[in-house]
Amino acid sequence: MEDEEPLRLLYEEELREEGYEVLTACNGKGALVQLEVGNPDLVILDIIMPVMDGMEALGRILGKNRKIPIILNISYSHYKEDFMSWAADAYVIKSSDLIELKEKIREFLEKGESR
Repeated sequence: MEDEEPLRLLYEEELREEGYEVLTACNGKGALVQLEVGNPDLVILDIIMPVMDGMEALGRILGKNRKIPIILNISYSHYKEDFMSWAADAYVIKSSDLIELKEKIREFLEKGESR
């Protein structure tokens, strides 16, 4: 979930090219709706968003499904110090090349397949 449309479209396009089915949302509230209808294998969350921020969405997602991996895709590393962010499975600093994000996604999906 990403509130900035150009970034959201970039992520969607790049991840579809990798062969993933992608659901998007522009805020935490939209992400919760997508969780209900889409049953994703993992969630990528931005933190700073309108309507419902990523931290609140993180808590609500974990309240519904503790098994789904959550990657925080953040602009600043200081969010790692926020107690609530510790519940995420991984942190990735936003980058235009998406290499680290793609590696984390692959890592979590491979773990899920081996269960």
